[in-house]
Amino acid sequence: MKNDLLKKYVNRRSCDILGLGVSNLPLARLLAEAGISLTVRDKKSPEELGEDALLLQEKGVRFVSGERCFDSLSGELIFRSPGIRPDLQGIQAAVKAGAELTSEIELFLQLTDAETFAVTGSDGKTTSTTLTGRFLSAEAARRGEEQVFVGGNIGEPLLNRLEKIGKADRAVMELSSFQLMTVKRAPTYAAITNISPNHMDWHKESMDEYLNAKKNIIGKETKRLVTNADCPATAAIAAELLHRKKRGEVGLPEVYLFSSTRRSFSDLFEDGACEGDRAIYEKDGWIVLSDGASETPLLAVSDILVPGKHNVENYMTAMGLVCGSVDPSVFSAVAREFRGVEHRLELVRTLHGVDYYNSSIDSSPTRTAAALSALHGKDIVIICGGYDKKLSFEPLAEAVCRSCRAVVLTGATAGKIEAAILAHPSDRVGSPEIFRASDFTDAVLTAKAMAKRGGCVLLSPACASFDAFRNFAERGNTFRRIVENFEN
Repeated sequence: MKNDLLKKYVNRRSCDILGLGVSNLPLARLLAEAGISLTVRDKKSPEELGEDALLLQEKGVRFVSGERCFDSLSGELIFRSPGIRPDLQGIQAAVKAGAELTSEIELFLQLTDAETFAVTGSDGKTTSTTLTGRFLSAEAARRGEEQVFVGGNIGEPLLNRLEKIGKADRAVMELSSFQLMTVKRAPTYAAITNISPNHMDWHKESMDEYLNAKKNIIGKETKRLVTNADCPATAAIAAELLHRKKRGEVGLPEVYLFSSTRRSFSDLFEDGACEGDRAIYEKDGWIVLSDGASETPLLAVSDILVPGKHNVENYMTAMGLVCGSVDPSVFSAVAREFRGVEHRLELVRTLHGVDYYNSSIDSSPTRTAAALSALHGKDIVIICGGYDKKLSFEPLAEAVCRSCRAVVLTGATAGKIEAAILAHPSDRVGSPEIFRASDFTDAVLTAKAMAKRGGCVLLSPACASFDAFRNFAERGNTFRRIVENFEN
């Protein structure tokens, strides 16, 4: 069945796969097993790529390697790895000549019959996606029927499980701006958590390109958009949809706006709403859903175990996506057990009265500001620094000066962050203290030496990890290992 679907979609077209990464390896296997003419193009040779590539080669897959492997594309269907820009000269020339540019995630969206729930945004994607999956899984267990599959930018690629996913099942995915740039097929239910400057090193320092990529999560297939009324960029996206609906345009999604600061339907929909639109906000200790005429309590905020206003917003995002698809009882059942996702304000241990938090996922200043807000009131020693994504560190400096007693800097951006902190007009004389570490291990040990009983050490780098680690998970695992090895 899976091979038949693939053959029908490909329809005798030859295929190029650009980059044999995590998402494209399962795709290459599926296309090869279906007997589809396939060329894999990667700067690394099959020998450098390892056993998986050599097995593909044995099955007849052609490989083109080297620095110029993307120059002359011959495939009629081109599958782009998320990390490869679509405006490379070779790709543009192939598209101009009639080739179709697509991706593994778009192929899944084209082929699946299941309802799809997708989350994008600058911050909170993984937690919101995880919660969406848990809510739907709890409902599936309650009914004893459909299955729920979670993937996309997290976990195993969904395409790899296409044959197992039936029409009654649900597929939940996290989608990055890299994945969304060229997507022409949208999910059934879409959420944009927030949008702030991120990945400006990859998006040609163009906020418009980044914003437009995120907006690609909305399409003619989308029944509902859930988004943040408190974020100017996402509020503008919602306002544009509302304007088009009020003008009588049909086929547009219902809009669910959420806010952690506003307290009524009219506060969120200041210019009015359309039929089917809803507001989600906090009132009297509850997260409520409102249609403008009535309010339905969904979840007591006190049931949420993970700290911080941003996690309340993550719950609002996920609940907005699944409202109408699950019984409201699943919200509290999940919240009372969910203790967060790895590397996101993860409490590693408490030693000598000091809490050690791993929030290695915080790869932008806004994420670090959110983490600091969640730990408000604690005596904080923070570890920052890493790969330079060409972001402004002024928001980071403001958050650090407001919340931290000390900051330990490491990595390629240490100098830029220090300069931003020193330039920030802080009213806390002598705060924060600034320390420069020689490497990551030295940074953790320095933070330990500076920490005080009753306080905490927070790894929240505000930067990507690629200057010293393969990814944020390796960085977080290294922090966890160092902390767990501290002598009692």
